[in-house]
Amino acid sequence: MGIKDELVEHIAHLSRLEFNGEDKTLIKQDLEKMITFVNQLNEVNTEGIKPLIFMSESINVLREDNPNNPITQEEALKNATHHDSDYFKIAKVLRQ
Repeated sequence: MGIKDELVEHIAHLSRLEFNGEDKTLIKQDLEKMITFVNQLNEVNTEGIKPLIFMSESINVLREDNPNNPITQEEALKNATHHDSDYFKIAKVLRQ
């Protein structure tokens, strides 16, 4: 498959790149090599092969969510610079 200048210009426009002279020739050669490589995949016999969705057999390998060393509300508030009896106080972030 031959790569035409119009295709290179279209790809360059989409990617906001500019290819001139020797650069355009090199890009065309690189694109032809990529297409040739990908076309080799069409020659591989995939009859009876299931599509690969995940790269490993592991599914949702998660640890148990067990709380440890919980702290009380009083302990959490004791080092706060500004707080009232139940909550942290912070400076207003958004203005109306």
